[in-house]
Amino acid sequence: MAEIKNYTMNFGPQHPAAHGVLRLVLELDGEVIRRADPHIGLLHRATEKLAENKTFIQSVPYMDRLDYVSMMANEHAYVMAIEKLLQLEVPLRAQYIRVMFDEITRILNHLLWLGAHALDVGAMTVFLYAFREREDLMDCYEAVSGARLHAAYYRPGGVYRDLPDRMPQYQPSKIHNDKQTRLRNQNREGSLLDFIEDFTNRFPVYVDEYETLLTDNRIWKQRLVDIGIVTPERAKALGFTGPMLRGSGVEWDLRKKQPYEVYDQMDFDIPVGVNGDCYDRYLVRMEEFRQSNRIIKQCIAWLRDNPGPVITDNHKIAPPSRVGMKQNMEEMIHHFKLFTEGFHVPPGEAYVAIEHPKGEFGIYLVSDGANKPYRLKIRAPGFAHLAGLDEMTRGHMIADLVAVIGTQDIVFGEIDR
Repeated sequence: MAEIKNYTMNFGPQHPAAHGVLRLVLELDGEVIRRADPHIGLLHRATEKLAENKTFIQSVPYMDRLDYVSMMANEHAYVMAIEKLLQLEVPLRAQYIRVMFDEITRILNHLLWLGAHALDVGAMTVFLYAFREREDLMDCYEAVSGARLHAAYYRPGGVYRDLPDRMPQYQPSKIHNDKQTRLRNQNREGSLLDFIEDFTNRFPVYVDEYETLLTDNRIWKQRLVDIGIVTPERAKALGFTGPMLRGSGVEWDLRKKQPYEVYDQMDFDIPVGVNGDCYDRYLVRMEEFRQSNRIIKQCIAWLRDNPGPVITDNHKIAPPSRVGMKQNMEEMIHHFKLFTEGFHVPPGEAYVAIEHPKGEFGIYLVSDGANKPYRLKIRAPGFAHLAGLDEMTRGHMIADLVAVIGTQDIVFGEIDR
């Protein structure tokens, strides 16, 4: 008899299904995986170390670049950690805006996850559908911050500015004449809130379209059902959070269990899986689309009726208005000090976690009283999920590994932080 021994294969980083820079060293018995060893560090950009050499406010844009499909959610945890150390009161309107944009970000994240996951498993159309909706939400990002991806919109003490009264309009071009442009601008005639409201009215139909394409599709179910099963006990032991934990049947959501901002005012449900397989995690995220849509609607209704400040009036922390800065010497000094030296945070330590689209995203911040963090440590949800990959894929085929990577919704920016 010939001696058969396992052979080792590199999966990624150039493999189209190994998102970004994931390198897996697979120990294979034929096509069956006996061991999967994730190798990380190919994207390392030293965010935690860089933050210790920047003022508190200069590190806000670094947060966008961690999980670069959940930009504002990353910023949220960071500014909340600073606010906790400063014991800073955030205006109520700013809290509602943050919650609304957190949920827009959740939808943005899940749209990319859905498109990429379906593409990896072999369904092409869903990717194009998902990006059609992402385009609208990216325009909302651009309207408030000027940037489509890396917004840097949240600030310690609130948000950068109030919601704009006008949505940017499409202009006629060689491709779209006047009549077509008027049609494209139909839902852009009003304010940003009108545009988001129009989106929330359309969105449930889009989610139904995705479900029509996938949920009962027999190939989709053959690829996902009973793949990568994680029991509730193992999910908790491995440090899973977010949809990965809820897919295993554990009803844990920081928005309900440890509410922050105005989540305790919101009416929504926590979707939970039963079997803990890839298909359940898919269903959980599909229901999260609908629940996020519900929350956004509630925020819009409140924001319409309640104008007010969107950032703290403490000019030691937040800059004065442009008009004030140009007319008042005192405010000019505040502005100059804030953007050269930054603000000093009292000595202490704080850990703040939010329910990020991928799970629990935490910021541990230590201050020694200076204008920069003494230490910053990031608890990224994807890191724990990737650590569980070996256990989830043992005994499965290589094709199933692709489905498991997809269901984990990994983004490497936060893993290689």
